[in-house]
Amino acid sequence: MKRNRNNRLFDGTLLRRSLRASFVKLDPRVMIKNPIMFTVEAVTFVMLLLIFYIAFTGDTSQGSLLYNIVIFLVLLATVLFANFAEAIAEARGKAQADSLRKTREDTPAKRIGTDGKIHTVSSSDLKQGDIFECVAGDTVPADGEIVEGLASIDESAITGESAPVIREAGGDKSSVTGGTKVLSDRIRVKVTARPGESFLDRMIALVEGSSRQKTPNEIALTILLAGFTLVFVIVCATLKPFADYVGANITVAAFISLFVCLIPTTIGGLLSAIGIAGMDRALCANVITKSGKAVETAGDIDTLLLDKTGTITIGNRKATAFHPAGGCDRQEFIRRCVLASVADQTPEGKSVVELGAAEGIRIDPLHSVGVRMVKFTAETKCSGVDMPDGRRIRKGAAEAILRLAAEHGNACPEEVEQTVRRVSGNGGTPLVVCENEKIIGVIELQDIIKTGIRERFERLRRMGVKTVMVTGDNPLTAKYIAQKAGVDDFIAEARPEDKLEYIRREQQAGKLVAMMGDGTNDAPALAQADVGVAMNSGTQAAKEAGNMVDLDNDPTKLIEIVEIGKQLLMTRGTLTTFSIANDVAKYFAIVPALFITSIPALQSLNIMHLHSPESAILSAVIFNAIIIPLLIPLALRGVTYKPIGASALLRRNLFIYGLGGIVAPFIGIKLIDMFISMFF
Repeated sequence: MKRNRNNRLFDGTLLRRSLRASFVKLDPRVMIKNPIMFTVEAVTFVMLLLIFYIAFTGDTSQGSLLYNIVIFLVLLATVLFANFAEAIAEARGKAQADSLRKTREDTPAKRIGTDGKIHTVSSSDLKQGDIFECVAGDTVPADGEIVEGLASIDESAITGESAPVIREAGGDKSSVTGGTKVLSDRIRVKVTARPGESFLDRMIALVEGSSRQKTPNEIALTILLAGFTLVFVIVCATLKPFADYVGANITVAAFISLFVCLIPTTIGGLLSAIGIAGMDRALCANVITKSGKAVETAGDIDTLLLDKTGTITIGNRKATAFHPAGGCDRQEFIRRCVLASVADQTPEGKSVVELGAAEGIRIDPLHSVGVRMVKFTAETKCSGVDMPDGRRIRKGAAEAILRLAAEHGNACPEEVEQTVRRVSGNGGTPLVVCENEKIIGVIELQDIIKTGIRERFERLRRMGVKTVMVTGDNPLTAKYIAQKAGVDDFIAEARPEDKLEYIRREQQAGKLVAMMGDGTNDAPALAQADVGVAMNSGTQAAKEAGNMVDLDNDPTKLIEIVEIGKQLLMTRGTLTTFSIANDVAKYFAIVPALFITSIPALQSLNIMHLHSPESAILSAVIFNAIIIPLLIPLALRGVTYKPIGASALLRRNLFIYGLGGIVAPFIGIKLIDMFISMFF
């Protein structure tokens, strides 16, 4: 269940906070960051001076006092509406940040002291390397790695998902995040985050927008719009001598209104909100982004590299089938497999016990006198148990058990050899089981592909993204998993430098590359990639190297990230198209009205048949102001992305937003003119 903050766009608290911020942002030192709206603020100040002049001198050659006051108020509203668009985007983030900050500040921590005793302290007092304990009902006070125990964790406060997850010491599911809640059992956790660098701290900083920088596309668009503004400064300046030449009496208010209506105020007022909303939408998808640039770049990626283990597969391999040798009873074989795995605390060993339980074979804890557990070691590559009656049961890697049997003069049955080859050929791992050094069968381990991943990779393919699986497995296993998962290509027996080299080759070919991973060995590739997405369940090194962190640990989350990136680019493009089309329409509304008295021939261009020059100017400037708040929901939610070609997308945007940008002002300005003509 995802957070629904986007559905609460007009929450009363956020509106009040945003309205206050709209006035605070009138500070020129803040406004200068948005050149277009800073220019509008400057001419609004000129209008204020003009109002004072008319009020004190009584000179109405520049229009009546009331008329100029109305123009001033509309221009001020234009600036405030633009500030409001940015403020409401920031306010949503700050509301989330306040909630997260309260979680961090109010969380107690049960720190384990050097004396082994538990001391209750504030979570802010925890330091990297400290160990704390959590039991059912406790909130995890800091990011860390479980060093003892296992527990069911409610991560909904961070990921938005209501379903609890299991976290345990060892393996790739040992990471816990501050702010989550322990639902069962007991765990001891070692703090991994440095002060001020926890996920809560990062989320607070990111959702507040304090670490957000403008993306290259946003900077380029700002420069383009500033260029448009400069052009219209020149255009409006040259209209004054032209007006004097034809004998037209054009007021200062008219010139300022014309200037404000012609420059791209619509997109200028919404540009910052669009950028902030892009990061906010990524957070709503449970992805922490370290920069707006990463979100935008994701919209243009060509190649995606995914680490296999923990990313495409669920993590460690699991036992999926028992294959007894001929002459061995199946139930007895399963019992021996489970016995051989009781002492094996690796994830694979535990999965054998779980599969045996599913087959109806459960072994009580072995506390009998004379039973000796043989634990799994990297040297022997096997585990097992020595029974009181003298039976020796072992389970392990095929080569280790085959060698053990051969040393005692026992040959491997042909059917077992065939099973080993078949399991290996299918990308699995065969574990051979023997009793008293005589081989009795095989346990099949397989990588478990995450549900629905093939369909989602197909969706990425339709979006033009090439998927590449990276794994340390041999080529045969890698090929099997790649085909089963539906990726386009794979890199087998990959070392960290191989991943890095592949990314560099793609980048040198002019492609943008994304990398998803969760291990320390993925860190160099995550840092080199244009978009590096680390899994939240991954290592601290991976999280620090990437520029995004997926809180859901979903390898196909990149689909949503890509769509958000494309949506960000599309939203800017469509609103820019709408804004420029607006300018064209407003030109035909104001210019003919300004000169129609001196040049009657311009009557043919007065296609709106506006009431008077004064009402035409006022109608246009009012429409120019109110269109900004009307477009705020679109700027914050973004334009709906559809996976269609670039040319089709261009035609669609030109038709909908280009044509709409021309038609809307004609209708809006005419309706406003009909209303205000009753007063002017």
